[in-house]
Amino acid sequence: MNLDRRQFLALTGGGLIASQAGGSAAKAQAVKTSANIVILGVGAAGTALANRLSERLDGARITLVDARKEHLYQPGLSLVAAGLKPPGYVVSQTKQWLPSDVAWVEERAAQIDPESKKVTTEGGTTLEYDYLVVATGLVLDHDAIEGFSLDLVGTDGVGALYAGPQYAEKTWRAAQAFSEKGGVGLFTRPATEMKCAGAPLKHAFLIDDIARRAGNAGKTDMRYMANNNSLFGVPIVAEKVRMLFQHRGIAPVYSHVLKSIDPGARRAVFDTPDGQAEMDYDYIHVIPPQRAPDVVRNSGLSWADKWTDQGWVEADAKTMRHLRYPEIFAVGDVAGVPKGKTAASVKWQVPVVEDHLVAAIGGGEGTAVYNGYTSCPLITRIGRAMLIEFDYGNNLVPSFPGVIAPLEELWISWLMKEIALKATYNAMLRGRA
Repeated sequence: MNLDRRQFLALTGGGLIASQAGGSAAKAQAVKTSANIVILGVGAAGTALANRLSERLDGARITLVDARKEHLYQPGLSLVAAGLKPPGYVVSQTKQWLPSDVAWVEERAAQIDPESKKVTTEGGTTLEYDYLVVATGLVLDHDAIEGFSLDLVGTDGVGALYAGPQYAEKTWRAAQAFSEKGGVGLFTRPATEMKCAGAPLKHAFLIDDIARRAGNAGKTDMRYMANNNSLFGVPIVAEKVRMLFQHRGIAPVYSHVLKSIDPGARRAVFDTPDGQAEMDYDYIHVIPPQRAPDVVRNSGLSWADKWTDQGWVEADAKTMRHLRYPEIFAVGDVAGVPKGKTAASVKWQVPVVEDHLVAAIGGGEGTAVYNGYTSCPLITRIGRAMLIEFDYGNNLVPSFPGVIAPLEELWISWLMKEIALKATYNAMLRGRA
């Protein structure tokens, strides 16, 4: 690869400019309509779609429903939990990302009635809709881990970076103490579907690297607790991670799902195919089971024969359209498709929903297809990452073939994570990427 840092910035900047040009072209094709569209969720998916529909539709009533006043740049949480970014790096105000012509009901949705096409909020407001987009995100079921409480994060060797920026910062405190003092470190992941399955791997790699840089590698006993018999859902990536773990001395422990912790004793219990197993730890990173919010699980919109304990919305994998209610779409973490609980997936799912929804308003059929694309800048150490991109078929689909090799630890992939990704993410929120 013969690309220096100046060329890298030109490359990523050029891509951003091209995507912004695409947004301008979409605006020129605005469709006149009086359609009533309700979007549940002001996370990455709901915000990006609201901005795109605002550009594409002239006269539509678009209403966002969500109580979250702060927007979290979730891809940055793993950097906060490694002491590489401050908590404020991931926080912005929801309002700053919303178009002026979109209404925002600052309440949580309490009930969805797909038969009568109505949504009721916790404050009692009832909203009728012609089209509904479910973009609620997911919930972290911390209560499913016996003995665990968010109050523990940052104390007694407990970390949990997903719970928010303040918890990511506390996670760093606990992880930093482990990297200095050493001992047994357990890095867990749940048996459910989860957002960014690469995040627990990144955390393990980074804390190992930080301990090594401090000269404490000999003090740590790092163990990655896989939920099944693989380290990653894409086989060729799983094998690469296994080789890196072997080289770094990080021990994979397969088919161990965290059941409970005893924080006072620093002891964890795991469910395994052979029964329960106990392990003592000095540091444990907890990622709880993840599920659709109750408002979705109670709506009748979830799959009846898939992920029945998790409640993801029954959506067509290619169009993101509900299979029983054609006026409803799902996008982002809550969508019941085989892959896609990442911001990168949202970037590619949102234009597909936009295409089919706008086509439906015009009485036609959309043509856009989501192929399951997702990506993960898989950090392996400070200054190095692998840019893993793949689709529903577990095919590697690199965006920069010949420039960025997906299974090599490269500084350019690290810069993608640390610099370029947030700029692209922000452009996506604006509907321009």
